[in-house]
Amino acid sequence: MKAGDDVLESFSIKQVSQKIGLTEDAIRYYEKIGLLPPIKRKDNGHRLFDLEDIEVMELITCLKKTGMPLEEMKAYIQLPFKENISAVPELKATFQEYRQKITAQISDLQRILQFIDFKLDNDQSLLKSEKTETPRQFL
Repeated sequence: MKAGDDVLESFSIKQVSQKIGLTEDAIRYYEKIGLLPPIKRKDNGHRLFDLEDIEVMELITCLKKTGMPLEEMKAYIQLPFKENISAVPELKATFQEYRQKITAQISDLQRILQFIDFKLDNDQSLLKSEKTETPRQFL
C-alpha cells in the first residue's frame, strides 16, 4: 500500500459481499476474468477493496440484472464511467438500450401481476360463494 492509502476506507471481501449482495466466490471470479480492476492486497494476500472497487461491483450487479453478458460488460467496465456518461457515447447508448429492455420487462411483469391479482380475487370470490352455497346444498 502506498503512503496515504491507509487513510482511505477499505473493506474485506466478506464486508463487500455483504454490502453488495455478491458471493465471495463471484467477486473472486470477476477478479479472475478481469471484470474487476486489480485489487489491492494486504501483505498476507487478503484482498482490500476501496469505495471505487465497490462502485465497479455495483455497476456489474446492475448490468448483470439487465441481462448483459459478462464478456460484454468488460468493454464497458473499462470505460471512464465515473465521468459524465455523455462523454462515452457507446456506454450511453448501451444504457439507453438496456433501459428500454428493463422498461418493457417491467410492463410485462405488471401485466402478469394484474393477471395473478385477478385470479386471486376470483378465487376468493369463488371460495366465498362456495362457503355460502355449501349449506344450501344440504337443505
